Amino acid sequence: MKEREKILVTGLVVLFVILWLGFTVHTSPQFAGSLMGGIFAVVGSLLMFVPLLYMIVKRIPYLKRSVTKRVSMRTLLTWHIYAGVIGPILVIIHTGHKFESALGIALTAMTILVVISGFVGRYLMTKFSSNIRDQKKMLTELELAYRQSATEIAAHPEELALLKPFSGFFSRIVASVFVSEQALSSSSPIRALQITESISDLEYAIKTNEYFKAWFGVWLKFHIIISFVLYGLLLLHIWAGIHFGLRWFE
Repeated sequence: MKEREKILVTGLVVLFVILWLGFTVHTSPQFAGSLMGGIFAVVGSLLMFVPLLYMIVKRIPYLKRSVTKRVSMRTLLTWHIYAGVIGPILVIIHTGHKFESALGIALTAMTILVVISGFVGRYLMTKFSSNIRDQKKMLTELELAYRQSATEIAAHPEELALLKPFSGFFSRIVASVFVSEQALSSSSPIRALQITESISDLEYAIKTNEYFKAWFGVWLKFHIIISFVLYGLLLLHIWAGIHFGLRWFE
């Protein structure tokens, strides 16, 4: 997620939460059935179905090839993100903060869960991917530096004796505190030892980030499941509105 996009989407999510919390200070029983409330409901509902189109296109190869000839998946993802936040904002406004029926309460709760889980998951997935990419780049640079130091050590085997005072864990800690940076950098064996420790730390960090990224694969499945539950409730709400008579355009 780009920085500007992240700031804008974050602002929209905060606005969505504030609008939902508005029920603590405001309630308009008639607004949902008014013409303006109906317009908010129709536009918001249509926008909420845009993310469903993205999920379908992404998972059907033939459809994906046909659509991406005209629109990139990156653009579709952007539509998915913005429609997935703006639609719920309009729907929350449509309610007039009147949460009385079990269906309305369930639909509102599921909308909040889908929006928040989608935002958090998207941000964290991007963060983990970015961290892994940067750490792997650093790891490659350290491995090149280590090979260079190993070549220098091979040319001067007598310098290996310098490693003996720093072979223990506590000895390396003491060395990092009391030995000057210039002295450490001028010794190929000690520099190689520092590089191996940095490589070890980076490899651990990469594995940790990859673990959390894999865990968020489970989050993605959860997000998709609750999204379909939301669509089921939304369709039921639309059916109930039509069945019991729409007051919007009277």
